[in-house]
Amino acid sequence: MRKNRNQNNKKTFRGLLDFSNKKDPFINCVKIAHHVKLGSSIINYLHGDIVEFEILSRKRKGFYLGNILGLIERKKKEYVGVIQINKNFAFAIIEDRKVHSDVFIPSTNIGKAQNGDKVLIKILDWKKQDLSPIGKVEKILGKPGEHTTEIDSILSKNSIEIKFSEEVNEFTKNISEKISETEIGNRRDFRNILTFTIDPTDAKDFDDALSYKKLENNNLEVGIHIADVSHYVVPGTILDKEAYHRATSIYLVDRVIPMLPEKLSNKICSLRPKEEKLTFSAVFTFNDKGNIIESWFGRTIIESNYRFSYQEAQEIIETKSNKISKENSLQDKEYKVDKSIVEAILTLDKIAKQKRKEREKKGSINFNKKEVSFKLNQENDPVEIIFKESEDANKLIEEFMLIANKKVAELFTDIKKQKYIYRVHDVPDIEKLKNLKHIVKGFGYALDISSSKGISKSLNKLLEEVKGKKEQNLIESLTLRSMSKAEYSTNNIGHYGLAFINYTHFTSPIRRYPDVLVHRLLQDVLNKQYGRHDKNLQKKSIYCSEQENTAVKAERESIKYMQIKYMQDKIGNQYHGTITGVSDWGIYVEIEENKCEGMVYIRDIKEDKYFYNINEQSLIGKKTKKKYQLGDPLKIEVKKADLIKKHLDFTII
Repeated sequence: MRKNRNQNNKKTFRGLLDFSNKKDPFINCVKIAHHVKLGSSIINYLHGDIVEFEILSRKRKGFYLGNILGLIERKKKEYVGVIQINKNFAFAIIEDRKVHSDVFIPSTNIGKAQNGDKVLIKILDWKKQDLSPIGKVEKILGKPGEHTTEIDSILSKNSIEIKFSEEVNEFTKNISEKISETEIGNRRDFRNILTFTIDPTDAKDFDDALSYKKLENNNLEVGIHIADVSHYVVPGTILDKEAYHRATSIYLVDRVIPMLPEKLSNKICSLRPKEEKLTFSAVFTFNDKGNIIESWFGRTIIESNYRFSYQEAQEIIETKSNKISKENSLQDKEYKVDKSIVEAILTLDKIAKQKRKEREKKGSINFNKKEVSFKLNQENDPVEIIFKESEDANKLIEEFMLIANKKVAELFTDIKKQKYIYRVHDVPDIEKLKNLKHIVKGFGYALDISSSKGISKSLNKLLEEVKGKKEQNLIESLTLRSMSKAEYSTNNIGHYGLAFINYTHFTSPIRRYPDVLVHRLLQDVLNKQYGRHDKNLQKKSIYCSEQENTAVKAERESIKYMQIKYMQDKIGNQYHGTITGVSDWGIYVEIEENKCEGMVYIRDIKEDKYFYNINEQSLIGKKTKKKYQLGDPLKIEVKKADLIKKHLDFTII
């Protein structure tokens, strides 16, 4: 954002300070197309700070030279670190690598922390003459390396609150579980229609259910019933404020940090079987060709007949039988389901596959990336790494949720009387696609990026070709990185990845606050009461997008931690891997067998002196000209698994 001129009559700007590379920090500014590098040493500032600056020189080699004039806003004030206590003071060694300074802690601010504790630090001040900021211990997390300490560290450094306040708990306690006859009378009744849920085995919060009804004219009525969270979470209440503050549930390896208190997320709102539940529904009539000929939206009441796991539903799809084996059974025994259920799941699976093909033809990109999960023992130690791949049952649910989200967004677009929240996804960055094209060429794959229409088709072809190959995970990861990030916005630019002109999030209000907002907006449309929720809607969209990114970051950190923990007793073991990243300090290698990623430092490659070639994404030997390049196979030995520093170190065999 442009500001006033300074005393020297130079234009000043506002920008975001980036310490990703400590040797070469820069400023990002929306008004300037290129990075602004800094011409002098930087103290008194932290990564993410919003600063005022001036341009000192014209663009050269793709960047400007600038100078910081002052701090506008300190974006982050709390950090996780290890405290080192001296006689009259202490220092905290900050865990975040983007923080280039330790934090000075006066003796009065140490509290009950002991030397070597991992702590949450709050930065209080950073005077110009001081080399380090002054801080205080906000929370003692525990001893480094312990499971609880490290998971709490992940949550603390991402400013994620675990517990709900007493005020929120008290408010929630007073929410009645009873559904009044008056409320039932105001809703469309689906309690006598075949209804079921399909979710992961360990799920407790059931956001969505499907109903299935054959009509007299052979058409099919499918109801997509979503937990009516907005009935219980009312605007302006302390519960609503808390839900917005959290914005999303967070799924770590060993726990869930819910957006809503357990009474709502796992009980009142969760669409549990054999319980009457309030829902907000999208109901579609399909003809015999699988096309939607009628749509209805509104508040409903349901009673789910069955709760299935994905494994149980998958068995029905594969066997076309009503028998559920003990191996897949949630009941831990073989059992039979009613044949009407088999008919429903098989018919819906057929429609889902049809709709998926239609999306693909229009350019929808279908990622099949394996999800990493862990089998934990009673001490929360990972004993096995499990790879989850999306099967037909997963895709069935996914497809009907996509239909509901798309149709709600289309309704919004048709009625232009207020603002709405959309889930948008911009076109990929062409430079990133060029890099991807170069990399996959090394594996023998082609990528056509000559036209915007051909990109999605070519990407789908690439993703199909790499299925089952050892390089699948790498190429799918690189392809994802080349994509723009999906986000929430009132500006509907469409969803590139799904090839949808209109798309929103309506189907998961138990775990996503934007869905709660969408429910309120949809009800306004149905009531023809427009504009009630327009205020700050874009601001809320941006905030929810930011919170989503924070959640994803925390989830990835918990996976990384568990992977390192899993590798602790495997020091000295040798594995085949693939180079997944290259930097000026080393190469990242992913083990084929378990997808754990570690680093080989340049200093540990002894046969030559290597330098980093950014254009080729490679390390090149000065004498031998030997290359270590992105995507190359490599045999490594596990050197170190450091839980405290979150580092997995390899050496090349």
